[in-house]
Amino acid sequence: MAKRIITISREFGSGGRFIGEEIAKKLGIAYYDKNIINQIAEESGLSPDYIQESAELSPKKGILAYALAGRDITGKSVEDMVYEVQRKVILELAEKEPCVIIGRNADFILKDRDDVLNVFIHGNMPEKTKRICQLYNVSEQDAVKMMTDTDKRRMTNYNFYTDQRWGKASDYTLCLNSSQLGYDKCEEIIMECVK
Repeated sequence: MAKRIITISREFGSGGRFIGEEIAKKLGIAYYDKNIINQIAEESGLSPDYIQESAELSPKKGILAYALAGRDITGKSVEDMVYEVQRKVILELAEKEPCVIIGRNADFILKDRDDVLNVFIHGNMPEKTKRICQLYNVSEQDAVKMMTDTDKRRMTNYNFYTDQRWGKASDYTLCLNSSQLGYDKCEEIIMECVK
């Protein structure tokens, strides 16, 4: 079956978001990233700012704090509720139209579909650091801290809500090093896989 949906998980600074956006433009399909946040906020009744902070990233304290976050009598936390709404929104988007979905555990949420290409984009530290310094106008030290914090929080969220490990090659269709291949080549390889 042809691949209609591309999910892109990525290390912070690897250019995964940019690559996904370019692929969506070139293929003429929908692109979902931060625009999913408003749908999740609307359905959950929580603010978009809160969703942005918790839908893909875990609290900064790590997996134990994440697992023990404030829970109601059913054992569900606000993060659990957000994840359930996020899951519902992603499943609906996948049904609706061909698309590129960035992050948000979409690869795991859609793992039972045959028409999904799951991609993980990673990169080498020097290139990622340089990219983050330029994009966010920060020092190298701040860039490294941003990368470490963001990737740790993504990994904690992913590992908590899925039975997979974030970034583990066997859980994705493709793993691409954007530092070695370059963005254009990554786009080319991904688009070749959906034909």
